[in-house]
Amino acid sequence: MYGYGQPMDGGAAQQQYASSQQQMAGGLGGYGQQAPLYPEPSPPSLADAVRAFTTGQVTAEDFQQVFATSKVYCPRGDNPGFLALHNTQQPVIPMFTSLKELRRYAGKESKYFVITGAEVIDLLPTGYGFVLDMEGEHRMVFDAKAVEQMVDFAMRRMYG
Repeated sequence: MYGYGQPMDGGAAQQQYASSQQQMAGGLGGYGQQAPLYPEPSPPSLADAVRAFTTGQVTAEDFQQVFATSKVYCPRGDNPGFLALHNTQQPVIPMFTSLKELRRYAGKESKYFVITGAEVIDLLPTGYGFVLDMEGEHRMVFDAKAVEQMVDFAMRRMYG
């Protein structure tokens, strides 16, 4: 009686079959797939981009490219839309780079929604700024003028 791993007829046919199965599994993302030799680099997180921008390691354009594709966590109330802080020089909307940062600011049971940075730029009301990670180590404030510049940059990038 033959068990697993025991050659049936000299083992050549079984080895050839096993070799072709490994090739197929690797091509289909199946069991036993090896890690790629040159993995795609992961994009920087928004928190990393905030730190790099606040310390002068990346340009505003590079930061905005990361921001546009990143998830942004926004506290929400009972009605749809952004919650704004009006006890500042200009009204600003608190936003966070992670759920952890949002919870630090608003508490464990707070309600929130998640959108991309590009959607923030598209949906932010005129005359409002936003603050990223208000309670964080690398808090960033974008006033209404900075938001206008971000909109202009996004439009130039999109439409030339």
